[in-house]
Amino acid sequence: MYENELKALKKAGRFRERKLFNNNLIDFASNDYLGFANNKKQFKKAYELVKEYDTIASKASMLVNGYHEIHESFENTLSRLNGFEKGLVVGSGFLANMALIESLVRKKDMLFIDEEYHASGMMATGLLGDRVVKFRHNDPNDLEDKLKKHTLGRKIIAVKGIYSMSGKLCDRDIFKVADRYGALLIVDEAHSSGVIGKNLLGIFEYYDIIPQSNHIKMGTLGKAYGSYGAYILASSTIISFLENRGKPIIYATAPSVFDTALALMNIIEVANNTKKYSKAIKERQKIIKEVSGVELKSLIFALPVPDNAQTLRLQEALITKGFLVGAIRQPTVKKPILRIIPRLGSSKKALKSLLNHF
Repeated sequence: MYENELKALKKAGRFRERKLFNNNLIDFASNDYLGFANNKKQFKKAYELVKEYDTIASKASMLVNGYHEIHESFENTLSRLNGFEKGLVVGSGFLANMALIESLVRKKDMLFIDEEYHASGMMATGLLGDRVVKFRHNDPNDLEDKLKKHTLGRKIIAVKGIYSMSGKLCDRDIFKVADRYGALLIVDEAHSSGVIGKNLLGIFEYYDIIPQSNHIKMGTLGKAYGSYGAYILASSTIISFLENRGKPIIYATAPSVFDTALALMNIIEVANNTKKYSKAIKERQKIIKEVSGVELKSLIFALPVPDNAQTLRLQEALITKGFLVGAIRQPTVKKPILRIIPRLGSSKKALKSLLNHF
């Protein structure tokens, strides 16, 4: 029934399939920025924590009886570290964005969303009808021009702390624009938490912004924090509203107890050893600068490639050399790229070797 569509994808070089890559490949493709995906010591800590409780699984939605002491401990720890009033653990980053955008934008409100926001947020906008305005990527001036045209209802802005396909940081002036217009600001910190800021807490800390009542921070646990799930940090009022209106929070089974415990252990590890992780990040950024001349602010190194076929050929060529990098094609990006993540779980020597192949 869908054979012709699949043939078209293959012809365009956009066909995808799941693969089990050789474990011997040196991983420069994953979003596991701090290398926790291979850290069995941290895994054991999470296991020991979960073992302390009689209930080890989610059982139900959080609003029935799936809310666990580990969920609460995770939320309290993360909100305290980041300076927010309250936290909310969620099943995934996709669900977090769906919950925020679908529930917060009410009848007369308007959502202003960066045109390169994550696909989960873009999908959620489909539920809002004409209550959505896209603004030019990372452009505070275009955002302000569009905010001026809407006077009724609340204004909600959605941006990313670091944009996952370019590694670019959110423009600082977007925070100022949000404050000027009294807008709620949703910041997706999936790729910035654990990577930037004095204590590796993300874009708010990087810009020295103290969270205010109009600020909402969300992020995933499946990237720098080496687990699975997501979180939302905000004022106690907004968290309470999400508990009452956020469908992915109300109707989904509570997040995995073990995954939440693992993220909690990894977050505590980063908080207790910030200098060590910051130093390792800077060392890898320095290697990128020395070999390629590109100065990274994040841990995402995007290399433009002329076409999809060449992107796949380059990925395969690097696999034969023992390296795995991301071959990113449409619709994820407008133009194909090789995406290299100089993650802490792979050595500096390996990173230099990879870069020298270019």
